[in-house]
Amino acid sequence: MKPNKSLLKLITLHLVLIVVAANCVLFLFFQFVLPVMTHHGQFITVPNLKGNSLEEVAACLTQRNLRFEVTEDFAYLPEYPPMTVLQQHPKAGAYVKKDRKIYLTLNTNIPPEVKMPNLVDGSIRNAQVCLKSQGLLLGAIQHVPDIAQNAVLEQWYQGKQIAPGTLVKQGSRIDLVVGAGLGKQKVEIPQAAGIRLEAAQHLFLSAGLKVGNITYEPTPEQAPGTVLRQVPAAGKKVYIGESIDLWLVEQQEVVAPDVPHLPAH
Repeated sequence: MKPNKSLLKLITLHLVLIVVAANCVLFLFFQFVLPVMTHHGQFITVPNLKGNSLEEVAACLTQRNLRFEVTEDFAYLPEYPPMTVLQQHPKAGAYVKKDRKIYLTLNTNIPPEVKMPNLVDGSIRNAQVCLKSQGLLLGAIQHVPDIAQNAVLEQWYQGKQIAPGTLVKQGSRIDLVVGAGLGKQKVEIPQAAGIRLEAAQHLFLSAGLKVGNITYEPTPEQAPGTVLRQVPAAGKKVYIGESIDLWLVEQQEVVAPDVPHLPAH
């Protein structure tokens, strides 16, 4: 007995309609029902918590319906108060969902000890790089008459000479005695405008000079920390060891909206 063609067509049509209907249901579920159930598309901007105390963090995150947890790791930066936030995950500016936990690394209140490097006979720039790699700070620089111009002659800590390998607390300032050549010598001031502060410090140290007063000015069209001008001006000649005052671009604080809503996908 041959199958009825009309019946086959009807069955095929019903199957096609069933498949189309099923696809429509799945589309509506994933596009409308599931996002509502999971709050898809609703995100909160993670604030910048660096430098804040735990009390400030708690108040800030509670307002944004976020939580936090302090990790077992500690770091140390001398410019931040003890037990304030140094690192966070997710980072500031990231989009997260409500009730997300932010993991925090705090600044330890007991600086770790590091070994004092040997800076003698090296250049001032090399000394600054070595100190930075150990988490130490460059302190006062005293220039004295010596044939070894711009070379480190002595390294001092808290008023006493310090030997290489001595343990000191991270963040300590190390003072240097540097050769200024024989006699009162003058050097030409290099141009620092347009470069960052750290680069300017390296530039002046290499010339036997140092950075003096720093003044900040709001200049939105340039990157924060960029040198705007200097006094005395570049090209002038001054005695070795003199200070150069700098004017820098001020850091502009950008405040992101608390709870942005992104379009659902």
